Amino acid sequence: MPVTMTLVGLAVLVVLVVIYKKLRNQDHLGALMDKRRASSTLVTRADYVEGREQIPVALSLTADTLYYESPDMEASFELNRLDEIEYADDLATGRDVHNCRVMRLRSHGAAFEFLLDKADAAKWAAALPARSYGNQPTAKAM
Repeated sequence: MPVTMTLVGLAVLVVLVVIYKKLRNQDHLGALMDKRRASSTLVTRADYVEGREQIPVALSLTADTLYYESPDMEASFELNRLDEIEYADDLATGRDVHNCRVMRLRSHGAAFEFLLDKADAAKWAAALPARSYGNQPTAKAM
């Protein structure tokens, strides 16, 4: 009986820690988004997809740079270094995404994928239109 209670207690503790970490991560993303909002034309939440892992990020667009940040990373793309921009309903691996759209960026042979909800994806497509190799990307003021 004491062993069962200990195992149940440990399981509950693990669940509570996971919930706490997710809530803290959302607080940090909100702070990152607030920091970028004044200097950006568009700021939204997204999930950066790396293999099977999805990392919640704050995604923001300025006149010449796209930033994706989380509490653990700060990264950006200069828009003139992007070879392709596309919006799709599935990941490059073929995995279908439900209720989301994929924004896929290609730069020097590497693909970077972000999951956006459909409303945010429409905003991104208007601000950073899809284009194929050879066309210069331009951000549009919203």
